Amino acid sequence: MTTTAADNTAPAEGEQRSQAPEPEAEGTPTLAEHTGHGYAKQKDQHLKRLRRIEGQIRGLQRMVEEDVYCIDILTQVSASTKALQSFALQLLEEHLRHCVAAAAVKGGEEVDAKVAEATAAIARLLRT
Repeated sequence: MTTTAADNTAPAEGEQRSQAPEPEAEGTPTLAEHTGHGYAKQKDQHLKRLRRIEGQIRGLQRMVEEDVYCIDILTQVSASTKALQSFALQLLEEHLRHCVAAAAVKGGEEVDAKVAEATAAIARLLRT
């Protein structure tokens, strides 16, 4: 988890944080209600998916231990890589929908920081 300076700043003595605008529709959370991470609602599914990917990696270890043909191992490496990339894209989408969207409601420097953070994450994903 990365944090930015905007995440850790507290109001100076005597100052208050600006209040979030009222929700536009009933049931829409205010920024004050923005807690947790974008993946929190699907945490169990994400953990299950990561355990499955972990199993794929352990399978690769077994393949090497058993002297399986190189191309067969590379095929499994490719499948594991795609599974991790798919997981990363899902996590990124949830971050954009939850964290970046909440920062956009607030506006100001926080939205700029969240967009920069997401852009850096996308750049890292593209380099892989």
